[in-house]
Amino acid sequence: MKVAVAPPARTASPGIAARFEKLGIRSELDLALHLPLRYEDETKLTALGQARSGGPVQVEAEVVEARVEYRGRRTLVVKLADGERELWVRFLNFYGSQVKQFAPGKRVRLFGEVRPGFFGDEMVHPKYRFVQKDAPLPKSLTPVYPTTAGLSQAALREKIAHALDTLLLEDTIEPKALAKLGLRPFRESVLLLHRPPPDVDAASLEERTHPAWRRVKFDELLAQQLAMRVAYRERRAKSAPPLPDAHTLTNALVKSLPFALTRAQRNAHGIIARDLAQPHPMRRLLQGDVGSGKTLVAALAALQAIENGWQAALMAPTEILAEQHYLKLSHWLEPLGVRIAWLAGGLKAREKKMALAAIAGGETQLAIGTHALFQEDVAFARLGLVIVDEQHRFGVEQRLALASKGGGEPHQLMMSATPIPRTLSMSYFADLDVTVIDELPPGRTPVVTKLVSEERRDEVIRRVRESCRDGAQAYWVCPLIEESEALQLKTAIETFETIRATFPDLAVGLVHGRLKAAEKAQVMTDFKARRIQLLVATTVIEVGVDVPNATLMVIEHAERMGLAQLHQLRGRVGRGTKASLAILLYHQPLSEAARQRLKVIYENDDGFEIARQDLLLRGPGEYLGARQSGAPLLRFADIERDTDLLEAARAVADQLLAAKSRSVARHLDRWLGTRRFYLKA
Repeated sequence: MKVAVAPPARTASPGIAARFEKLGIRSELDLALHLPLRYEDETKLTALGQARSGGPVQVEAEVVEARVEYRGRRTLVVKLADGERELWVRFLNFYGSQVKQFAPGKRVRLFGEVRPGFFGDEMVHPKYRFVQKDAPLPKSLTPVYPTTAGLSQAALREKIAHALDTLLLEDTIEPKALAKLGLRPFRESVLLLHRPPPDVDAASLEERTHPAWRRVKFDELLAQQLAMRVAYRERRAKSAPPLPDAHTLTNALVKSLPFALTRAQRNAHGIIARDLAQPHPMRRLLQGDVGSGKTLVAALAALQAIENGWQAALMAPTEILAEQHYLKLSHWLEPLGVRIAWLAGGLKAREKKMALAAIAGGETQLAIGTHALFQEDVAFARLGLVIVDEQHRFGVEQRLALASKGGGEPHQLMMSATPIPRTLSMSYFADLDVTVIDELPPGRTPVVTKLVSEERRDEVIRRVRESCRDGAQAYWVCPLIEESEALQLKTAIETFETIRATFPDLAVGLVHGRLKAAEKAQVMTDFKARRIQLLVATTVIEVGVDVPNATLMVIEHAERMGLAQLHQLRGRVGRGTKASLAILLYHQPLSEAARQRLKVIYENDDGFEIARQDLLLRGPGEYLGARQSGAPLLRFADIERDTDLLEAARAVADQLLAAKSRSVARHLDRWLGTRRFYLKA
């Protein structure tokens, strides 16, 4: 039986409650799971004569005198002695009452680092408390908790101690299962982490490898797995229109292509075709490296919905990418009689009205666009399949909004050219079925990557001129300025003017996010038609642009960009049979993080390995981006270091769900509480 205890926020003043809330503490259980960052050893005393600089120690002595001095600033100076040696203590920030506290003869226990000072050994701003002679020492290490301004360690410790003494913290996992996994009981583990004995292996606590840490991390991973798998099962229980492959339009498209599908494309198509034929909603993530042919697989999925009398929608994050899809799919599908509509924010009112009417009336079989597809005025007659490209750029709410446009429960296919590392797929994407296209179409040539310092810009300019004179085309990508879109636009225009002056003999074009849709489309058409030799661009060309004759890319200020973005940009060249080159121009001095990113992109062309390194450098929270709004993040477990625990948690989650165990709800309540949710997108 659980002990009902009021949350700390309800028993405190509004100000204190807000500080607890800031730490994510809303209940007594949250307090118990608010684990220490580190520990201080106050279980032993060190004589002043033995206290040496180099680490914190606890000492005890009597106050000899206390006075306020002016050493450049007002300072409280306290002289202490233990009968053998003296110690000076300085407080640079202090209250007037503290001077009176340090009355001669008082006994004080201090924790801090001893170091040589002007008068001898000293401590600056140590932690201290007044004690009686022979006062008992703590029996466990003192925890230091994550906190926030206005919430002291003492206040946190008091609240947490009360929670630990009140809550039962019973196990939600059967003892037999625990023994099989080699895990300690939950209560024992939590108590040890809050109150470790003095003889504990300090390194294992710090590195979070101690058995107590492993138990807590396992439980956290199990909660994540249960939440994601429950979401998966709930969706499987819903109804969706079965869309079997009639092999009419899909076969017609395959036969019309001037190339054969790769083995990986055929496999992916087969899996998706079987999913679509089921009477429950597909939620499949199709991932593959840049240029692996995901769009063709998506086109086959759309045709399968269309040949069953249903509509399909394809949503992309940028107008350039959406328009590339529109042009490519129109080229493939319109000869088969498929009616396609284009819907984006830049459409004129009359064009938009006509597109909306065609979609709502069912005349349009495939709608392609940006986030404009899920605006309020968009309605589908019979939406059977939603395809979301670069799905990581859309939040759960946006995907939900599009999925609800057809009135029923459509199938969803999400695509990503940012490969997802295996451990991330096992944890944060456990609610989805995942298919990987793991090979590139034949004929693609690897892109050579060179790191070049800004000081060698003249060499880069010569290389660009030679390449364009030989008949190839090139991109010159402007530096990314995240702080301001307006500044980025200014930089793009300035770069364009500079490049045009540098290459008066070449046809130079400019594309950026602020251009009107028609202007953007015209620039890209001119570039494809080779009327533009050198295209100055912002990162709007990061995804979707396919110009086989473009074999050279220069990326300015590459040190400012993330690994995924650099890999995506690099993927815009090497799309034909000619050798291609990506030049990453960087400015000194490089930060350590920038140096690591550039090293990874230089040494690797495998998107999955780049993604794995990116995950290691940034951590899952930043890596996941918009998906954070639909996935429980981990506080304690590390999915790379704790892979064995992650795999064990996956297995146990499936076992508990298969057995319909009551412990599922109890475990989710413990770890997610009022934040418990199931993914619905």
